[in-house]
Amino acid sequence: MINTGDTAFILLCSALVMFMTPGLGLFYGGMVRSKNALGTIMHSFIMVCLVTVIWVLWGYSMAFGPDLGGIVGNLAWFGLKGVGLTPNPDYAPTIPHQAFMIFQAMFAIITPALITGAFAERMKFSTMLVFSLLWVTLVYCPLAHWVWGKGWIGNMGALDFAGGTVVHISSGISALAAALVIGKRKGFGREQFIPHNLPMTITGAAILWFGWFGFNAGSALASNGLACSAFVVTHVASAAAALTWIFAEWIHRGKPTTLGAASGAVAGLVAITPASGFVGSVSSLIIGGFAGIICYLGVLAKSKLGYDDSLDVVGIHGVGGTWGALATGLFASTAINPAGANGLFFGNPGQLWIQFVSIIATYVFAFGMSLIILKVLDWTMGLRVAEEEEIRGLDIAQHSEGAYSLF
Repeated sequence: MINTGDTAFILLCSALVMFMTPGLGLFYGGMVRSKNALGTIMHSFIMVCLVTVIWVLWGYSMAFGPDLGGIVGNLAWFGLKGVGLTPNPDYAPTIPHQAFMIFQAMFAIITPALITGAFAERMKFSTMLVFSLLWVTLVYCPLAHWVWGKGWIGNMGALDFAGGTVVHISSGISALAAALVIGKRKGFGREQFIPHNLPMTITGAAILWFGWFGFNAGSALASNGLACSAFVVTHVASAAAALTWIFAEWIHRGKPTTLGAASGAVAGLVAITPASGFVGSVSSLIIGGFAGIICYLGVLAKSKLGYDDSLDVVGIHGVGGTWGALATGLFASTAINPAGANGLFFGNPGQLWIQFVSIIATYVFAFGMSLIILKVLDWTMGLRVAEEEEIRGLDIAQHSEGAYSLF
């Protein structure tokens, strides 16, 4: 039967997660140069529109529809056929099926938006749209099915409460593929690329933190004690990661920065996501604390390795998601969630191996498919704007408008 309290809670959480994507636009938009601010924000905002249409037509059915060999859902629910107002007991027995569908839609929306940070300031808007359509269809939907839709990773026993592999590792490793294929921004390594509006970035980070409560607590799919636990550990991990990031930065660079605090908070949110429904508050402190340091080092590594990940998608989402998935295999406890499993520190070393296998599978699949999509689009549509357009700025070149007018 439908529980009205659970339904109201999931609809509210869906709204919170939807708000995260425009918040991501502000987070990213403040970090680019002013000539690219609107184009960068547009990348996130348009995902709300594009992915919603994909999800209604075929995406939801591919991700959560009747299983085809543990790989993908069939198209029985194409156009939301049969996805009505009665519960689907396989996923959420106390809320309308449509409530579960729209909650999951918000996850699908933000994931390709995360990738756009890797190629900010240099990719054609038209190609970005086609890439996102293909990526959601060929990468996100199968991965969501593998982990949450009765697919092989979930059946193997991997734990991913709210998207460590499905959302963050997949976007992070795909961002790496995009950065490698599309190449560096003009002047990278010779010029400084200074964020043009850090108050905007801090505002975006705050919106992300706020919305993440819906992301993780809502993944309990009911208004219950597990949702409360996920809410608490989400907040704790983010706070811990922001502190450890700025302390690492303070030691390394001599000063803590607002960008570091914002990035650290997001890193903590990323790392706790897969574990949020399986760990307690002390474990979340440890997960978040290490995330701040590990992700800071991950961001530093891009200059050593020579790739241009414009807005640190690989260092925060790829590295943070990987740490979070492994940490789930360390700290998960059935005392928190009897439907989960114990991790290494609670007597079950096998869970860590299962988490590792799920990470490697996500790496290989997401990177390989993204590489193929990017190469095909480069050969057909072209990935980059012309050099003079990149110098002029994508706001004018791609959208014929500017973020700021001086009178």
